[in-house]
Amino acid sequence: QVLLAESGGGLVQAGGSLRLSCTASGRTFGIWAMGWFRQAPGKEREFVSAITGNTANTYYADSVKGRFTISRDNAKNTVYLQMNSLKPEDTALYYCARGRGFVPSMRVRDYDYWGQGTQVTVSS
Repeated sequence: QVLLAESGGGLVQAGGSLRLSCTASGRTFGIWAMGWFRQAPGKEREFVSAITGNTANTYYADSVKGRFTISRDNAKNTVYLQMNSLKPEDTALYYCARGRGFVPSMRVRDYDYWGQGTQVTVSS
């Protein structure tokens, strides 16, 4: 069993920044791809960003490209999501998830462990 715990969400004005963190339990954190997803009320969960286990490759949804940056510190079992230039449409519950393999995916079904989520609210 792998436990994931997100933190760093909050209320911010449009144009502001937040940094989300997700810490995982277990000893093999560096092997797995990690991803961030978000879900707004009444909408499906959607891909935001992902990173390979060795941090060599990162992936972003078009809607956040150039504004969000994913990173990870394998020594701390932690993955981060730096969010800049936030917009009201970024408002959602943000989840981190562990991939089923080394290569990240944009599909929800390719992630097997999920955190409880951290709320991000961007006011206009």
